[in-house]
Amino acid sequence: MLAQRTTILKAFDTAAGSSRTQAATSDDGAIIDFSADELRSDLSPSVREGAIAAIDHNANRSTDAIGLMKVRNALAHKVSLETAQPWSAEEIAVTSGAKQALFNAAMILLNPGDEVVIPAPCWTTFPIQIAVAGGTPVFVQTRYNNYVPRLTDLAAAVTSKTKAILVNSPNNPTGSIYDRDTLAGIAELATRRNLWIIFDECDGAFVHAPHAHHPIVSVAPCARDRILIVNSFSKSLALAGWRIGYLAGPRAVISAVRALQDHTTSNPNVIAQHALLRHLQHGDLYFQTLLQRHVSNARALGLAILSDLKSVPSPPAQGGFYFYLDLTELQERAKVAGREIDANGAVNALMNAGVATVSGTAFGDPVGLRLSYAIDLGLLDKGLRRLTATLNRWN
Repeated sequence: MLAQRTTILKAFDTAAGSSRTQAATSDDGAIIDFSADELRSDLSPSVREGAIAAIDHNANRSTDAIGLMKVRNALAHKVSLETAQPWSAEEIAVTSGAKQALFNAAMILLNPGDEVVIPAPCWTTFPIQIAVAGGTPVFVQTRYNNYVPRLTDLAAAVTSKTKAILVNSPNNPTGSIYDRDTLAGIAELATRRNLWIIFDECDGAFVHAPHAHHPIVSVAPCARDRILIVNSFSKSLALAGWRIGYLAGPRAVISAVRALQDHTTSNPNVIAQHALLRHLQHGDLYFQTLLQRHVSNARALGLAILSDLKSVPSPPAQGGFYFYLDLTELQERAKVAGREIDANGAVNALMNAGVATVSGTAFGDPVGLRLSYAIDLGLLDKGLRRLTATLNRWN
């Protein structure tokens, strides 16, 4: 028999997985895939050069469990610039992507029965990892506040068992960004109730004016000793498949993470480490500027097409590369006409129309629909027009 924890390990989402599988088998453009959680791009020249140089120099030895000291120093410099606070290599752990950083945080911080407050909709990995670590996810609904949590709702969710608050800004799946006042309020709540803050900013490279991304440490430096920063290069450098990220936090936490990684994965891929180091030391901003420009152009095109939707409000799309549609009004209108509509039904209907999307049920929201728009602009145009026509017919 399998261990009980295996029942927690659900797939990404059954509807999303089905959509992606079917989309992948379509080579003629019959199905346009909005379900992917990553950018489609060539490699950054500096990353390519760093990887090739590492191979040419036979970089095949293990490193420290939490990464090369040069990489950690370079990341400490990066985080110092972003947060306006000094960081050292002893406060940085290189990880195999953001998922490992989040898993490390859960395993290091949580005891069985500890609760973690999570604004919802949320990335599906958050509650699963917390549960695997023995914790209990506690969700706070944000749909009624433009997908940003009310501080009063967060405070009401905190109990004597609460150990941490998990903050994801820019948010996946909603694309919302938490303003400075919200972040400051979360930090004040965590300080007052003696809680940890796990701050996931993996989509921070893609922020759309007039909105701005604020690292929570820069907003509330007095709470720094209770904040863990999670980030990766899956989005900012389109390196999802390379599995390279980091966790920044107090030295005691990073020391515990070293011991955990030493007995689980050991060090992150050494070629990816050298490639990242080359970029951090010598890469210019041109490649990232091109990525940001593509995402910005896709967002503008997408919002223009989605403005034709009836009974579906314009998505936040403040950060990241996601359109998140709220189907509440459409669902209510359908009920009046004697029809039942939910997010899973929308995913299936859109698949029949040649569009692969992700149901909000994957993120704890039965009336949401996520579209990843970081794709070819021609396909984006075609797919969103299909989607708009399909949803408008329901209206």
